[in-house]
Amino acid sequence: MTVAIIDYGSGNLRSAAKSLERAAAEAGGGPVLVTDDPARVRAADRVVLPGVGAFGDCRAGLHRLPGMVDALENFVTRHQRPFLGICVGMQLMAERGLEHGVHQGFGWIPGDVVALDPVAGSSDSPLGDLKVPHMGWNRLNLRAPDHPVLAELPQSSYVYFVHSYHLRPAQPDHLLATVDYGEEVTAIVGRDNLVGTQFHPEKSQAAGLQLLANFLRWCP
Repeated sequence: MTVAIIDYGSGNLRSAAKSLERAAAEAGGGPVLVTDDPARVRAADRVVLPGVGAFGDCRAGLHRLPGMVDALENFVTRHQRPFLGICVGMQLMAERGLEHGVHQGFGWIPGDVVALDPVAGSSDSPLGDLKVPHMGWNRLNLRAPDHPVLAELPQSSYVYFVHSYHLRPAQPDHLLATVDYGEEVTAIVGRDNLVGTQFHPEKSQAAGLQLLANFLRWCP
């Protein structure tokens, strides 16, 4: 089982690769490749798309790699193999990103990527003065605990976020987990052979490693 992490100039690829290699060792998986080669993406058993920065910049980075967008579309929609998006890589699964203009996403998860709008300093919020970007640890509210990628992940697990936008799914059943940050913030989305995390599993210690191992075992 080969896992391809797409290198398009965005994301902490070394950290993601190391975490996936560790998860693969525990899950009995195969090699983890960091690649910008569409042929390797087409040949992979699973694909991970990380992303850090602005939605439009990440989208442009993917389109600068000849054949990569087509390879991803075929991988996800035609061959229906397991796909994991991380942070902006998850946001690109949406129909549109509304950061610094309107940018088209892949449209795999109906909905838009919108700015966080927490109720900062609200008297009824236990979080106190909330700032954007949302940076740090927060507790998951699992809405679909029976999903295979969330197996053995305890309710209220702490995971690590760095973001100012989140994907707001149009269909409630695509929302697998949220966190409270002065509003309900999307943490995990998924449907069919797709799953995406707004947080960084590679920085989320035991919970992140469990999720990655589950992804490597997942047979949608």
